Amino acid sequence: MPYSGKSIPPTAGHRPRGAATPRHRGRVRRLAALALATVAAAGLAPVAAASPSAAARPGSSAGIAWSPCPQDATAECGTLSLPVDWDRPDGPRFDLALARRTATDPTARVGTLVFGPGGPGDSGVSRVVTGIGRFTDELRRRFDIVSFDPRGVGRSQPVVCSAELLSAQPSPLLRDQADFDATLAYNRRLRQDCRARTGPIFDHVDTGSMARDLDAVRAALGERRLTYHGSSYGTLLGEQYAELFPGRVRAVLLESVVDHSLATRDFLDTQAATAQDSFDQFVAWCTATASCALHGRDVRGLWADLMARAGRGELADPKRPSVALTPYTLSVLAQRAFYGPDWAELAETLAALATGGRPAPLAAPVTGAREPAVSTSDGTATAPFPFAVFCQDWALPVRDYREYAEHLRRMAGIAPDTRYPQALMAMTTCLGAPTPVDNPQHRLRVDTDRPLLLVNSLHDPASGYNWASNVARQLGTRGVLLTYEGSGHGIYNVSPCMASAAERYLVSLELPAPGARCPEVGPTTAVAGAPGTRARV
Repeated sequence: MPYSGKSIPPTAGHRPRGAATPRHRGRVRRLAALALATVAAAGLAPVAAASPSAAARPGSSAGIAWSPCPQDATAECGTLSLPVDWDRPDGPRFDLALARRTATDPTARVGTLVFGPGGPGDSGVSRVVTGIGRFTDELRRRFDIVSFDPRGVGRSQPVVCSAELLSAQPSPLLRDQADFDATLAYNRRLRQDCRARTGPIFDHVDTGSMARDLDAVRAALGERRLTYHGSSYGTLLGEQYAELFPGRVRAVLLESVVDHSLATRDFLDTQAATAQDSFDQFVAWCTATASCALHGRDVRGLWADLMARAGRGELADPKRPSVALTPYTLSVLAQRAFYGPDWAELAETLAALATGGRPAPLAAPVTGAREPAVSTSDGTATAPFPFAVFCQDWALPVRDYREYAEHLRRMAGIAPDTRYPQALMAMTTCLGAPTPVDNPQHRLRVDTDRPLLLVNSLHDPASGYNWASNVARQLGTRGVLLTYEGSGHGIYNVSPCMASAAERYLVSLELPAPGARCPEVGPTTAVAGAPGTRARV
């Protein structure tokens, strides 16, 4: 059954909170009005608050017709029909793709745990169908695990563009005003192409819209309050859900936290500091570890030489030997290796590059569904472009090449080794995006009666500890930050200390003490029931 904007059951204490701009506040007020319509309009009956005894069987999932997933019949797949534009609930619709695995111990079932995938662009459906090992045995025993492909991603009416145009994306390393102008022109052509090929949803793939989708999922699952686990970019969805629907929060676990309060300079600077910190950890590990392929060598000096050679076009990409590495792509190659962290593999790769050998490609990070190019009826090839989500969530204006170059100079001072955070590509990809964006940055204003749990590594290479600590400050008493005193991205299951804290919170609503920390473990350690399955973006 399709879900309309008129069927969200009211909950005591529900007070939607808006963002910073008048346009956004008005939109939130309109959406809040939609949220007060009756449950009967869509046939979604409210249920009692979940407890081990009252929630011992799966909900009816009104509006979602579950059936065995084609890829693995032990999981269930379904769709939920939702408005493209929540301001126009009677307008065009799309199908949100979902997947579910029911609790392995129905007698101990607490309810449904909804997982928010990262990226932007990761597939929650794939996570449930083929990557369920991401979740500990205890969470699988106590919860139905449900996830989705966010609007504009994967199986949920993905944003698609000309594959040829996407392959021509300019380098984020701009040399002059002519490069800056060419990037603006390219971005404009890409937006026009993607909009024409994707349809109306192209302009409505922001995380704010997805927060309304998430509440529709909650209602369709028969859950009065949401139990949510978001990883990396999926934490932004959890943050915004808690803002908009504070009375509907049961538990929100945010893992590798995104700070959505930062303007261009702070966004770039915090990401530069994060990348450099992870490089410093790699150097320290190599210095102390005899098995490191670069042990006993000047790692920073070798790296500086590789960056210079990349600048001259002398290094081949390990994954695509016919393509030369640039200083930016070499830096990103290292930053992606820090996610695990995969320090040993990175050291071997850098050692091979230094001697002119052909290194084995680093293990590709888990990035969710990345569909190959497909041919359309007119013979042109299209490919997905999930990063369109980011450009509707962030306003990162840069006036001209002079301002861009100043950002590069400043970041080089913050990150003398890595120099170019992955955020640089995010900024240049969104240059010239229409303003105001649908979901602008703002400080969190969360007023839940259930505190959120934030978990972050001290040396996260993507969602830096600087982001997590700043979000914790914004939440105040509405959140608690649990620190993992190690490296890596997506670390809730990295050790028994981390996993048990997450389980106690999600199952029993027990929070760690303020300031709690879990000690570092070896870079390949993972808890039983979730071996080697940390989230990556």
